[in-house]
Amino acid sequence: MGIPNETDVLIVGSGPAGALLGTLLARRGVDVLVVDKQPDFERDFRGESLAAPSVLALRALGFGDALEAHGYLSSTGVAMWLEGRQVFHVDYRRFAIGTLPIEFPQPPLIRMLHEAATGLPQHTFAAGTRFTSLIEHDGAVRGAVLRGPDGTTTEVRARLVVGADGRFSKVRKAAGLDPSVLQAERDLLSFRLPRPDGWELRSELVVDRDRHLAVLPTYPDALRVSHNLPKRGLGALRAEGFDAFRERVAAIDPRLAPLVRTHLHSWEDTSFLEVFNASVSQWARDGLILVGDASHTATPTLGQGVNLAIQDVVGLTPLIASALADGARDGVVRAEVFAAFITARRKHKEFVTAFQRRQEASLALHTPWQTFLRRARMRTLDALPVKYRVFDRLLNQPHPVDPVDLRRPPHHPAP
Repeated sequence: MGIPNETDVLIVGSGPAGALLGTLLARRGVDVLVVDKQPDFERDFRGESLAAPSVLALRALGFGDALEAHGYLSSTGVAMWLEGRQVFHVDYRRFAIGTLPIEFPQPPLIRMLHEAATGLPQHTFAAGTRFTSLIEHDGAVRGAVLRGPDGTTTEVRARLVVGADGRFSKVRKAAGLDPSVLQAERDLLSFRLPRPDGWELRSELVVDRDRHLAVLPTYPDALRVSHNLPKRGLGALRAEGFDAFRERVAAIDPRLAPLVRTHLHSWEDTSFLEVFNASVSQWARDGLILVGDASHTATPTLGQGVNLAIQDVVGLTPLIASALADGARDGVVRAEVFAAFITARRKHKEFVTAFQRRQEASLALHTPWQTFLRRARMRTLDALPVKYRVFDRLLNQPHPVDPVDLRRPPHHPAP
């Protein structure tokens, strides 16, 4: 669509956070421009796990029928195997939240969120459009310069710019909001395999000393598998040869041996992910707010990224709409509007990050004594009811949905 020269809110990035925020704001009657550098939604996403609170939030927001129409997998739990034995298991069906996490691919999720805004005059989506720089005046962000698919640049004035452009956010960099990055000890090499009949629908972490596989059933009939490797260790791994890599995977989890030997043919069948945690001390400036991975990048442990982003959006939507309705002093939404929101979200993200760091440290253990103690700890934790309290707090943080955003007839903005 054509790029307007002025809008209430300019959202850079149309991943789950940007797409959902754009639709919810447009339903409230806010003029929104969502831009993304990609020409379509057919991209390779790893984050396909929607936690139970995210599922409840999407249903409350009116997307339940679309989820059901597409189809998904419900995840029944998470298990951990150490040196060939299952030592830990959490059954999601025991949580009081009343629904299960689901595996749902991100391309149809993003398409579903955008399609909900189709026909709303307040919503404009510009695919293949790149963010190039911010427009600033008197210390406040006033909009951005965009470059369209044909190379033409457009200055767009906005009362709020939202950086929803991911872990390597260009909006964040242009705003001078440098992240604090903590590298994990390892990175990941991921691939997909066909899921055998009868495979249990739960997430599994299969560990052999300091090597591990994360094995997740995914919709409709596949397994997503991630293999750890040392930092900057991809070159050494590839130098050993692809056959050696396949045999390494088969040795860690013998159940996968026939699958990798039959269906994994070359390095082209794999994708690399650099693993790190990152946080920004300042999420907002006058006229600008960062959401999702742009403000708080998490590691892939327990699939927290997309769920943290959805939590951001359901909390931000009423704040943005209220600030705009109040007149957005001096033509921009001030950073102070988001202060309490940022404090609460940062606290939860730090809890998630601390858990992920402990998990990373545990997976790096490799000596016989270290692995013996790790097995003993996990077996002890598995026997204690406290594990359900810990995982309930980690996975089932509520996403309170503002009453104005609850389901309504399609294409009718809230008052």
